[in-house]
Parts: sequence; structure tokens; C-alpha cells
Amino acid sequence: MRDHNDAAITIDGVSKQYEGEGGTTTALREISLSVSSGEFVTVLGPSGCGKTTLLRLVSGLESPTDGDITVAGKLVQVPDPNRGTVFQAYHLFPWLTVRENVAFGLVEQGVPDAERQDRVQEMLEVIGLSNFADAYPKELSGGMKQRVGLARALAVDPDILLMDEPFGSVDMQTRRQLQHELIHIWRDTDKTVLFVTHDIEEAVALSDRIVVMSGTPGCVQATVSVAESRPRNRSAQWFVDQVETLFERIKSNT
Repeated sequence: MRDHNDAAITIDGVSKQYEGEGGTTTALREISLSVSSGEFVTVLGPSGCGKTTLLRLVSGLESPTDGDITVAGKLVQVPDPNRGTVFQAYHLFPWLTVRENVAFGLVEQGVPDAERQDRVQEMLEVIGLSNFADAYPKELSGGMKQRVGLARALAVDPDILLMDEPFGSVDMQTRRQLQHELIHIWRDTDKTVLFVTHDIEEAVALSDRIVVMSGTPGCVQATVSVAESRPRNRSAQWFVDQVETLFERIKSNT
């Protein structure tokens, strides 16, 4: 595990409530945790425990009802390109090519054309889609679309990657491959990653730390460190035991 020092993300006593016709629904209750710079932290829990809501709060797409979220010491109030977000749904623009989709954030930031082209080409090489630069999303497989989404988030060079079950809609083989590629990108770029999943094996395979969420309303039940070096052998006894322990922990709180 790498040495992490400064807190990149601090979530302090955060709760989130929604008002509806049936009254008030509490999605999150008094969430407190921090993610260090360069750390890979996964939020793990069953469906409906508020994992996606938490990520949306960190991204600035929503605001907490109570508590504060700070990134590099600054209060999160609105979305910021320094927090790149990758969703389960690809959210690619169907009328744009792969190259144009990856370039979108750079265009929005007014990055000069030559620099933008160089950056896009670099990202296409990182995700292995240089040969598909002029293809449209409808011509891509699910795994390829997710690679484009990741490249678009990385293109603006954010310090933080927020990932909401990004591999949940692809087959198992593609999912394993994308996990492997993500770890390589994370190591090479030293990004801070906050990753959301309900897949226990995925959490154990990827993470420095796993934040285990309990049911509704969502709250932090436990934080588990995973110190083993990567790549991790999923058939190793420690891996099997860790998955089983986390499964029992989550099952007992749903």
C-alpha cells in the first residue's frame, strides 16, 4: 500500500434527506470519512444504502442536508472539473465521435486546439482505443464505451476520480479487464479514487480501504484496510476469507 498523507476528501457528519409526497426520506445519516491523496477507497454496500447519493454529494451534483464535504480543504458546493466522475451509464454523446467525446471537457475549458489534440491522443492510447477515434458510440461495445467515459474523465487531468459502479453494466470478462486497466491508470497517474460498488470481490481486488455501508438510512458500519500488493489473487485464501467476512458483515446489517 502506498503512503498517503494529506486528506484529499473529507466528509464530516454528512446527512441527506429528501422531501416527497410521503414525507421525509433519510438517504444518509451522519457520514464521516476521509480519503487521502493518492488513495483508492471503495464504498461498498447493498442497493439502496446511499452509495450513489454520497458520490453525488462529493461531486457537487447535490448538497448535503447537514454536514460538510471538503476537497483539498475547500468546501464542495458545485461540480468542479478537478473531480472527474465516471458513471455506470456511459453518458456519451451519441452525435460525437470517440475523439470528440474524450475532448469534450477540454473544449469546455477552452484548452488550445494543439494541446487538446495531444491530450486526447494520449488518453486514447491509455485506454487502447486509438483505432476507434473516429467511431461513434453506437459502434462500440459496452466495455469500449466505458473506456471512453474513463478517458473523458481523465482528459481534464482531475486530482480526484469519482466512480459510480462504472463496470456494473459489462460482462464479467470485460469487467475484470477494466478493473486491471483502472489499477494501472491509478498507479501511473497517482489519482485519488473514490469508487462505489456492491460487488465485494471488486472492492477487495481494487481498494486500499473499503468503507462498508449499512442499509437505509445509509451510514458507515466499518472501514477495512486491504494491505496486500496488487494484482491480487482472487483464489488466495486471504482473498476468499476477506470476501466472506465482508459478505457476512453486510448481510447482518441489511
